[in-house]
Amino acid sequence: MHDVYEVLAALPAEVLAAKPIKEVIDGIRLWIMGLLVAVATLFLVIAGLRYTAAGGDPAQVEQAKANFRSALVGYALAVLAPVILQVLQGIVGG
Repeated sequence: MHDVYEVLAALPAEVLAAKPIKEVIDGIRLWIMGLLVAVATLFLVIAGLRYTAAGGDPAQVEQAKANFRSALVGYALAVLAPVILQVLQGIVGG
């Protein structure tokens, strides 16, 4: 049976190397943007359904408008996520 160290020694150096901080932050940025866009889209769909089902009820229309605003905030955060992470990358020094 092979020793663990022998198996690790046989692997190419690229497999064992850790990712640079820039790649890690880029991956985090993509995940954050994807999550924010998904949640914002969910709020947009909920807002559309509430507005459609409101039937003129002012309380329901206001809830739909609040959901629309939440969706807009989510999309704005998704757009700003790269800027925030760029600042973070500058602080970390990557």
